[in-house]
Amino acid sequence: MSVVGDAPKGVVAVLDARLRDRVRRAGLDPQAQAESVRAIAEQVVGEHDRLSLTGQVTTLADPAAVVTELVARVAGFGPLQAYLEDPTIEEVWVNEPSRVFVARDGKHELTNTVLTPEEVDELVERMLKSSGRRVDVSQPFVDALLPDGHRLHVALAGIARGFTAVNIRKHTMRAANLDTLVELGTLTDGAAAFLRASVRAGLNLLVTGSTQSGKTTMLNCLAEAIPGGERVISAEEVFELRFAHPDWVALQTRQAGLEGTGEVRLRDLVKESLRMRPNRIIVGEVRAEECLDLLLALNAGLPGMCTLHANSAREALVKMCALPLLAGENISSTFVQPTVASTVDLVVHLTLDRDGSRKVAEIVAVPGRSEQGVIETEVVFERAHDTLVRRSGMPPRPERFDRIGIDVHTLLNGTL
Repeated sequence: MSVVGDAPKGVVAVLDARLRDRVRRAGLDPQAQAESVRAIAEQVVGEHDRLSLTGQVTTLADPAAVVTELVARVAGFGPLQAYLEDPTIEEVWVNEPSRVFVARDGKHELTNTVLTPEEVDELVERMLKSSGRRVDVSQPFVDALLPDGHRLHVALAGIARGFTAVNIRKHTMRAANLDTLVELGTLTDGAAAFLRASVRAGLNLLVTGSTQSGKTTMLNCLAEAIPGGERVISAEEVFELRFAHPDWVALQTRQAGLEGTGEVRLRDLVKESLRMRPNRIIVGEVRAEECLDLLLALNAGLPGMCTLHANSAREALVKMCALPLLAGENISSTFVQPTVASTVDLVVHLTLDRDGSRKVAEIVAVPGRSEQGVIETEVVFERAHDTLVRRSGMPPRPERFDRIGIDVHTLLNGTL
């Protein structure tokens, strides 16, 4: 429990109760009408401050800080609110009430915030309130989106040993397009120009990397290069994509209801998206059997892109061949492997360096051939001496570049 300045816990608790009562009587939705809650909090603290001049109540050393604390308690997420508002923090997680961590620049820090189990449960309930999702004994895990776009994951006590585990991955999009990634040092001008041309040409891109390596940010930046005249349908477990496009429909999965019905899986979204007249399909992250449906869509000539957890571009292709097998016993690797080889055009692999920076480690082309169970690849760009270096690889489907007036050989030779 945080204590504001020199204000005793008891004083803050009294003001908290008074604020909640007034908000309730005013019929306000605290999270949706946070500014109104702040105005009432300022009134409550102002009244207390004036009364303190008579000596009847304790003087507040920092009334403004108390207002901020009260608003965080009632309209925000209590002791975690300050971390969510801090732009330098990328992620917040609670291992147990007395161990709250944050991540800055890819590095973990143990904070001095100490909660109670009851506070953690109340925070989880409040966070899920606006998402329409639930967590209980029958559904002990949940992924949800917070109002500010942050992604919440909860594992209930019993599944998590001892206490409920909470992760909040903040929506800290530092790059909106490929040019910004160049400025951040994630990739070079030449690599950015090549990726931009590849997206415009309609190549199928697979963005890979470890957790927190910047896959979603890269996917957003690639999506910004999609021509405005195309209709884009995206499918995600939780809404995370943020890019500007005039004709874009975003879909997300849904949990089963209390009756055990109504679940909408990522696989369902991929299938349904094909009925929505897309020119391009984006899948936020491929984890399981939905990979088969995505491959079938891309193999039918529909351009698309997705992300995948992997340690290298080569391992990503191996994983891409394995995931469709989860769809059923009638799915054979003899079908999947050549389909992956002929469908995936480029793999963009990212890494998270020890200093917390995200870098493109390699851009690999897939010519479309596989021999003896191995998909052939060509390295187009590879990181060496902390920069992306042009290698000899060439992308498949050069006719697609010609169609949009780009000579891909000239484009790539200009990066040598």
